[in-house]
Amino acid sequence: MADQNFSSHRKIVPGFHIVLLAIVALNVLWSFYRVYHAIRVGGRFLIVDSLFGLLVAVALALLFAYIRLFPLRAQDRVIRLEERLRLRELLPADLQARIHELSTSQLIALRFASDGEVPDLVRQVLDGKLATRDDIKKQVRNWRPDFLRM
Repeated sequence: MADQNFSSHRKIVPGFHIVLLAIVALNVLWSFYRVYHAIRVGGRFLIVDSLFGLLVAVALALLFAYIRLFPLRAQDRVIRLEERLRLRELLPADLQARIHELSTSQLIALRFASDGEVPDLVRQVLDGKLATRDDIKKQVRNWRPDFLRM
């Protein structure tokens, strides 16, 4: 597998993120058009039918979003646990007492840092010098790749 770094660590699955997203979006747009057309043309059955089609399209769009979001949330919880355990082993005593102050987002970003640079990065995060995921990840010099994420 190719090395990961800040610019290459995000995972895009073309079949999901491009093809399926486009199909779901087009379906929602087409369903809106059908409702608009049914209202212009008239006919109770046509309006009800097109509204039902719109409801199904919206349901599919929500399903598309939740299929991605639910596993990511579970993955974030596992990463939070893994990183808290890792930090207990790597941090000096003064920083170990402050692990609970790190947000889930910060812990997720710290997972890419090598063991040697974690204490310095954690200190910078807790001192307010690094706040966002990207700020933290940009400071990582020795990238620990994560090839198992969703």
